[in-house]
Amino acid sequence: MGRKKIKKKNKIIKKRRKKTKIINDKSILSNTTKSNDVKVQIKKIKKQPNEKKIYNIKDYVVYPKHGVGKIVAIDKATIGKIEITFYKVHVEKEKLTLSIPLNQQSKLRRVSSINQINKAISILKSKPRIKRTMWSRRAQEYDQKINSGKLYELAEVVRDLNKKTDVIAEQSYSERQLFEKAYDRLKSEFQVIIKEKAQQKMDKALKREVNIISTTAPT
Repeated sequence: MGRKKIKKKNKIIKKRRKKTKIINDKSILSNTTKSNDVKVQIKKIKKQPNEKKIYNIKDYVVYPKHGVGKIVAIDKATIGKIEITFYKVHVEKEKLTLSIPLNQQSKLRRVSSINQINKAISILKSKPRIKRTMWSRRAQEYDQKINSGKLYELAEVVRDLNKKTDVIAEQSYSERQLFEKAYDRLKSEFQVIIKEKAQQKMDKALKREVNIISTTAPT
């Protein structure tokens, strides 16, 4: 009787082992089929990610490091199998044409409105604010303001560096360079809005005395 019981137990154990094997095999098969079903899709970049186009040909824009420019074309080019659309901006003052991709157009801004021009004129009329710090540090701050491309910051630099005269002896070389850079940038934006009155309005606000040296040709 003892042997029969042992045989029955062994049969039950074998059956259980077979069942667990079958279950394990099924789970392995299901896992492999799932992994085979999931396919990694590699998408090729065909076009650059674009910001929404907001400028048109003949629009005037301001590029921070170069000032006022005019959009002369909207072109396309393929670089490394990627199609890139870009603005061509001509900066007349520097005789330079920039190529700016559409997805970098956040670096551009529209020229100021007449109300913003009037506010800039009021800044030019206000009292200069000159910090009592070393010139090298002030010069760096002025340069950053000029290259920011912001109208009011440009007006502040022109106001603070204005000596109310064109006499060279009144300014150091570096002061004069920064003043002329800021003055020309500001004037070019004024000219787009108020045309030929730009310099007159600026000089009146700054109370500048422009010294014109007249030369006559020898007879």
